[in-house]
Formats: sequence, structure tokens, C-alpha cells
Amino acid sequence: MSTIDPITLAVVRGALETAQREMTLTLEKTGRSSVFNLAHDYSNALFDHLPEMILQGQDIPIHLGSLIPAMKAVAGFYGEDIAEGDVIYHNDPAYKGSHIIDCCMYKPVFFRGELVFWTVCKGHLTDIGGPVPAGYNPDAKEIYAEGLRIPPVKLWEKGRRREDVINLLLTNMRARESQEGDLNAQYGACRVGERHLLALLERYGVDTVKAAIAELKTMADRQMRSLIRQVPDGDYLGTAQLEDSGHGLGDLEITAHVSVRDDEVAIRIDSPPQVPYFINSYEGNSMSGVLLGLMMFAQLPPPYNEGLYRCVSVDMGPPGTLCNASEPAPHANCTTTPMETLTDAVRLAFEQAAPDRVSASWGHASGINIAGRDPRRGDDQYVTMVLASIISGAGATRGMDGWHSRGPLCCFGALMSGDIELLEYSYPILIHRYGLVTDSGGAGERRGGSGTWLEIEPLDHVMTTVAFGEGRQYPTAGAAGARNTLIEPKLGRLVHRHGDGSETAYDHNAMLEVAPGERVVNINPGGGGFGNPFARPVEEVLDDVKNGLVSREGARLDYGVIVTASGELDIEATRQQRQAG
Repeated sequence: MSTIDPITLAVVRGALETAQREMTLTLEKTGRSSVFNLAHDYSNALFDHLPEMILQGQDIPIHLGSLIPAMKAVAGFYGEDIAEGDVIYHNDPAYKGSHIIDCCMYKPVFFRGELVFWTVCKGHLTDIGGPVPAGYNPDAKEIYAEGLRIPPVKLWEKGRRREDVINLLLTNMRARESQEGDLNAQYGACRVGERHLLALLERYGVDTVKAAIAELKTMADRQMRSLIRQVPDGDYLGTAQLEDSGHGLGDLEITAHVSVRDDEVAIRIDSPPQVPYFINSYEGNSMSGVLLGLMMFAQLPPPYNEGLYRCVSVDMGPPGTLCNASEPAPHANCTTTPMETLTDAVRLAFEQAAPDRVSASWGHASGINIAGRDPRRGDDQYVTMVLASIISGAGATRGMDGWHSRGPLCCFGALMSGDIELLEYSYPILIHRYGLVTDSGGAGERRGGSGTWLEIEPLDHVMTTVAFGEGRQYPTAGAAGARNTLIEPKLGRLVHRHGDGSETAYDHNAMLEVAPGERVVNINPGGGGFGNPFARPVEEVLDDVKNGLVSREGARLDYGVIVTASGELDIEATRQQRQAG
């Protein structure tokens, strides 16, 4: 029985949500890099003193799941050595971080001498040092070759800014002004969240606020347990394939074992031994992949807090494996690969358990980082992750087609591409094309969302381009009988267009030097389809053709629909094609 009245509970809940939203707005308005102020590659959360997550923002899933073990690791590292005015920074996967490019700030919130809350802000920095700009080094054999590892360290101590420590960090990063601006934005976000929480405590008192938070966590627990009880007891298996990276590793498989008993679920992950390549995932990051797969199945309403996972136990498998990597495994690509494959494995296992809740996968990230010297600004160094390059298609569901350009799976709609004009203003590049890719959405009775095409030319300088991710060899997984006949347009790919008109295409990660007059083209896959594509209403296929989402060839091969050269439906030929198929 709750000890808090429903009106007070609703007010406290609203105040917590406002605090988190204000943190997000602070990052958007004050972030220096395009990764922050355009793409919104950051996440905010609130924790209590335990520390348990009491509210996660509707932000980047790959950040949020890992924050739960990371917060506990950071708090545990300092123990009692936490004081009012402290601010802690951290990115190290050995302390449950995601990857070292995602740097996290933790601010303890004290009220009348008592530690009551933590405000937490994680963001993707545009650089983290190391031999390769932007931190994705496809040649790294160890984590030491990827960039600067930051174990828990105080940047502010009892309210005093540690200039020596901050200078140490920034000195090891390219494009220092951007990194410092984003770090200050994170600090501002944590302070804004703290201000709202202190006002809440001042109004209602610690005991009432703690009682409301306890009830919110119990609400989330009840909702998840109620859902799990609807799933038949049993053991379920989901296996997803990680495509060959082009480094002699071959295809790899990740398997999720899901065991349901009454209102509890146990998830165990089997993955191959870790590899000397940057696709290993440490335990904290892998937790995000598992929880995203669970939530794709659960589709529960708020509140979203740690109470959701009281009835869930997770075993990542033995240390030294791909999804439970041990030092010194390289890992920088882990937030997309293998995280998205791990998510697919968990999602597929739950679909075995409850087929009526089935949904198709979203496109996997297949993106680029760029770096160079900006001739417009005195050859100042620039570096950025072009997050517009990883925008893929969403998966279809039983009730609707997938959304266009809303992925990738690891971000689940929270990532923004940003205005192209602002990207061109920020960096010495010309973007010749940014749009949807015909035939990229997975075929099905409900069509997957379309992926994107991004074409960039460097202006008056040589641009380093680093490709990362996957989705270039196998199309995005569909569901409920979905199948693709026309394969190539549904794959991601990277193309280097040389000055003489020739092209070099890549279906794996690569690092390129792109000169003025040349272009790099990055194409992302679409989302998976749902159901038999021959069951898609012919009128909807015809509309897709007219809108450029599906070609006439795609209509014939994927959907058995014949569209004439004049754009009309050939009813008889369509009937024959579908009967034959």
C-alpha cells in the first residue's frame, strides 16, 4: 500500500520529469559541437542516494542502460569520499562505461548535509584523443590504441574547479574548444537538474519525496511483472548474426537465452571470444543492448526507472567474450556493433516467447567520422562524428509501416540529423545529397522505413574519413514472414568517388583520405519489414512507387506488383505474379 497520496505523487513525478527535460534543453542550447547542439547525442538521468535510477530521459538507449551499472561503479569507487560541490567525470568501460567516446558527468545533490540525489549527464564527445580522429580506430588491437581512458575523477572538488585535471583531459583531445564547450554544457545540465531537485526538496521535504520515488519505482516494477506473467513459462532462444568486419574474423553469432518463470525473467548471453578489433563490448555497454531488446518487447508506458528491472536478471557470459570483454580489448565501435546485434538476439528470443508482440528490427548504424583542418579558420583542426550519416530506417510493426530515417537501432529515434546548412557552416564541407534511398525499406505486408544517402565533398583540404558500423552485407531483419528479394538497395555501403570519376566501394569499416573534388558517399540500410510482402495491398505498393520509396523493379520482385512505365497498375499481370510467387 502506498504511503503517498496520488496528487502529491503526480506533482513529484512531474517535477522530476521537468528537471530532466531542463537538463536536455540546457545541453541543446549550450553544447559547442554539432554532436550536441544538432544531433543531440547525449542522455540525462536522475538517481537517488542508493544509487538507483529514478528517471531516465527519452534519450539515447545505448547510453541509458549502461548508466545503471556505471553509476553504481562510480559511487562505489568513492564510497564515503563524496562531498557537496563534487562533480565526477568518467568514460572507462572497465568501470561500466559504454565506450570511451561517451563521457559521463555525475553530480551528487546534497540537501541540508544529506546526499539525496545524483544528476547524471552522458554525451558523445567529438574526440577522445588517440591515433585516429573521433576515437574510432579500426586498426586498434588494444583499448590503449583508441583514446584517453578516464576512470572516475573529480573535476570539481567541494565546489572548486580542478583546472589541472580538466587541462590534462583537454590537452589530450583534438579540437579543444569543442570539447571544453561540451564539457561545460554537461556541467550546466547537471547544475540545472540540481536546482530543480533542491526546489522540490525545499517544498515537500526529503521524506515525502523519497516516499514518492519509492512508489514510482514500485509502479514500474508492477507493470513489468504484470507483463511477464502474460508470457508462458519456458526457455526461449534468439540468435543474431554479426557480419564479417573484413578483418579476417568471419561472421560471428550472438545468442540470447531467455528464461521466464512466473513474473521473473533471466537473460543469459552467449557470444564468441573477444577479438583484436574494435567491436568488443564491455559489460556496462552490453547491458544497454539487453535492456533495449527487452523494452522493444515490453513496450510499457512510463514511469521508466530502475524498478522496471527488479524482476530481470542478466548474465553476460564469461569474461573475455565479445559481449563481456576484458581489458585490454579494443571496443570503440561497441555502441553500434555489436550492441545492435545483441539487441536483435534478445528481441528475437522474446518474440519466440510472445509472437503477438513481434516487431521488425531497425536499421543498424553504418556511419562515418570526418576530420581535417579548416582553411576558413586559419587551419584550425576540426573533428566530428557525422551523425546524419547513421540515420537509418525504423522497423515495421503489425499495425504500421516503419518510419523513414528514424534509426539506427541503438538510438531508437532519439538521434537527430541536424540541419545540413548548419553542418556546412560548422565544417569545410559541401553536402551534395541527403535523402531517402529507394527500395531500402525491408519488404513486408508492412514495409520497413527507408534509410538515408549522405554525399559529402571536402572544400580546400584533405578530409580524413573513418567508417564504422555494419548493415553492409545483410539486410535488416524482418519479422512475421517478411522477406526480401531485391537485396542490394537494402544494404548500407560506403563509396569513395575519385576525381577521375572512378569509384571504390566498401562493405566493411575503412579509413579514407578524401581530397577536394572527390566525394564520400555513405548509405544506411532501411528498417525490416513485417509479414508476407505479397499480402501488402497493391494500392499501397503503387503509392510507394509514385512516392519514390519503391522502384518498379522493387515492386515486381519484392511485392509481386507490376507497375507499367507510365506508372499505372497492371492488375492482371500482378495477379499472375503473386500467384506464381
